[in-house]
Amino acid sequence: MTMTPDAPQLGQARLRKEDARLITGQTTWTDNIQQVGTLHVAFLRSPFAHARITNVDVSAAREQPGVVAAFTGADFAGEQGSLPCAWPVTDDIVVPDHPPMAVEEVRYVGEAVACVVARDAYAAADALEAIEVDFDPMPVVLDMEEAVAEGADLVHASAGTNKSFTWPFSAGDVEGAFSGADVVVTRRYRQQRLIPAAMEPRAVVCRPDGDAFTLWSATQIPHVLRVMLAMTTGIPEHKLRVIAPDVGGGFGSKLQVTAEEVLALLLAKRLGKPVKWTESRSEGFQTTHHGRDQIQDVSIAADSDGRIRGLKVDLLADMGAYLMLVTPGVPILGAFMFPAIYKMDAYSFSCTGVFTTKTPTDAYRGAGRPEATYAIERIMTELAHELNMDPMELRRRNWIAREEFPYTTIAGLTYDSGDYEAATDRAMELFGYDGLRAEQRARRDRGDTVQLGIGISTFTEMCGLAPSRVLGSLSYGAGGWEHASVRMLPTGKVEVVTGSTPHGQGHETAWSQIVADRLGVPFEDVQVLHGDTQVAPKGMDTYGSRSLVVGGTAVVEACDRVVDKARRIAAHMLEAAEGDMEFSGGAFTVRGTSQPAATIQEVALAAFAAHSLPDGVEPSLDADSTFDPENFSYPHGTHLCAVEVDTATGAVRIRSYVAVDDVGAVVNPLIVEGQVHGGLAQGIAQALYEEAVHDADGNLVTSTMADYLLPSAADLPDFTTDRTETPATTNPLGVKGVGEAGTIASTPAVVNAVVDALRPFGVHDVRMPCTPERVWRALSEAGSGGGAVAGSPTSLPADSRASAPPGASAYDEDEGGAQ
Repeated sequence: MTMTPDAPQLGQARLRKEDARLITGQTTWTDNIQQVGTLHVAFLRSPFAHARITNVDVSAAREQPGVVAAFTGADFAGEQGSLPCAWPVTDDIVVPDHPPMAVEEVRYVGEAVACVVARDAYAAADALEAIEVDFDPMPVVLDMEEAVAEGADLVHASAGTNKSFTWPFSAGDVEGAFSGADVVVTRRYRQQRLIPAAMEPRAVVCRPDGDAFTLWSATQIPHVLRVMLAMTTGIPEHKLRVIAPDVGGGFGSKLQVTAEEVLALLLAKRLGKPVKWTESRSEGFQTTHHGRDQIQDVSIAADSDGRIRGLKVDLLADMGAYLMLVTPGVPILGAFMFPAIYKMDAYSFSCTGVFTTKTPTDAYRGAGRPEATYAIERIMTELAHELNMDPMELRRRNWIAREEFPYTTIAGLTYDSGDYEAATDRAMELFGYDGLRAEQRARRDRGDTVQLGIGISTFTEMCGLAPSRVLGSLSYGAGGWEHASVRMLPTGKVEVVTGSTPHGQGHETAWSQIVADRLGVPFEDVQVLHGDTQVAPKGMDTYGSRSLVVGGTAVVEACDRVVDKARRIAAHMLEAAEGDMEFSGGAFTVRGTSQPAATIQEVALAAFAAHSLPDGVEPSLDADSTFDPENFSYPHGTHLCAVEVDTATGAVRIRSYVAVDDVGAVVNPLIVEGQVHGGLAQGIAQALYEEAVHDADGNLVTSTMADYLLPSAADLPDFTTDRTETPATTNPLGVKGVGEAGTIASTPAVVNAVVDALRPFGVHDVRMPCTPERVWRALSEAGSGGGAVAGSPTSLPADSRASAPPGASAYDEDEGGAQ
């Protein structure tokens, strides 16, 4: 056996191993799982955003054809526990009980109040109509500012307040920084509520196995789910097996312990039969946790030359009706990223979590970091305008220079590496920045109806969650380590067991590339196992762009331990000293000799046979590693967007988009490219398309894909992408996270471009999503758009055209909060 790879795998654009089955329908989604005798569950959900339950009668439903059982929340009151919140961010945080099925009161539309179990899904759904529920409607609480006002109606009367927590942070002399500043800019930004929409809906199957249970779920977190199900229901953890089969996307929405997972377990336990539930798309829109939803009040202080002196951030964050798994921690993650790539003297942050009678919020792609990046990149652009300065020049004057790394920010994070100059220079070159600015000036001079806007986003993020010590210091309920096992089979093939469970990221391919290089085995000889707590018993799962940085490093360390174990056996086989052994390309040789090599495959077979092993050596090369990093990883990049805005209709068209990201060393550029493209689509969607809207009674009116505008490929431009490479210094691969970068960077780039196009008309903000109606209204309110809609050509204020310098608009003291 002399099988060795032909070329290094790291950096190769290998097609993904998993795609063959994923894209040809040969995989197993949770809803495809068929167990003998499976019963199907349907939930009756509240039509009220806030109401007292005075009666639930399921007796008629039990008589419907095909129905096996029907239950109310009261039937589970003694065993369903409370859905967990694992991130109580302050000592005095208000964490209300959150029963998986409501018993006395409902607090958002869609909360489950009863269920039917039937022989097929259609019979279960039909029987819901026979359930009688009496509700006593209560006041709804929808607006965050009204919710925290004196005398507000309460979501949880027993709490006595709609405030869940207030989390403060401060560094430096904030008041001093602001009191002596030449310019202070204050803005309010609104992060709209978003609805995650993974390709695969949520689904769960639970099968009783004697006194144990196997639960399949479309989840990102089988390991965390297993622990939490045990703690919530009291069923011993060793009696629970959780399997995440192939999972079709998550974006944080499946980083959750859901009511349906808990209830499926309790139903299987009570009925002694396998049960299955799969959400409809509308059911998912109503009940899967939502994302974002913040009011951001931001102030920035600077000297007249643009040097930033200080930053203040005051947030209201909508928690929804309850705290889910990491709900309170989402805005706190953002707290560390508002200073972004910029140096400053002082920083203060405060976030108040607010209860409302809406679907709970929780992690959604980026989780706190998109919100922070949006605010800082928007207000940096506003500051440039106030200073009459090119927005990129302002950023250059304030960002951390390449020679200053490692650099500890005002928020206390230590960025290990970065090169903002290189990424920006490349992006500017690809974008044709100067040419587009010249075209913009020409259009403004001509008074074109369609104006050109240029948006900038120079971003970084903290990802690769871990480190456990830091998470602990922030009161997070778990660690951030990751586990891997590498098993050398007798035939020389390799099994890799990872605790990082994929839901579309390409783990099987990337991990195979790592192992192929590390052990010197063919890429095709590596099999990656995951997603089953019996197969991969240890893990912290996939979220926060952590898999490669943390989980991949665990794989590297496990491989190195395999080589270390093999080295001793190889030395024995070659009759050489262990210290003289060299390992390269999958083979051991004796240093300084032409002696024949022993391949890693030959050593694996020798270990299996165990006929002639050194004394005290176990007959196995298998090795484990649990890696807990000392720091986050900090990818960064520069995104530039050019939009054309029709000032007569408000229509926005992205003309060009350039993204130059630095994600450290790259294992598979094809996967990186896919992650960036997907992230860009999601971030642009927030800027231009998506918003969850409720009516005055708290009903979600965007509860279908006909109402909630998810862009398709046809709605998006071609992206120009490139990379610079500044390796991370905190892991042996030199890698940084990439899963969230596109989402984090793109939203402010697009909105900055839209506002830039409208700046001469007196517009300094457009609330997201920047729909044609909102753009038109912004123009109208600024006093320039109404005439255009009435049919007369839109014209620019003469003073703005005359005084706007290259790369910047004229400063108008009436527009903003300059001092």
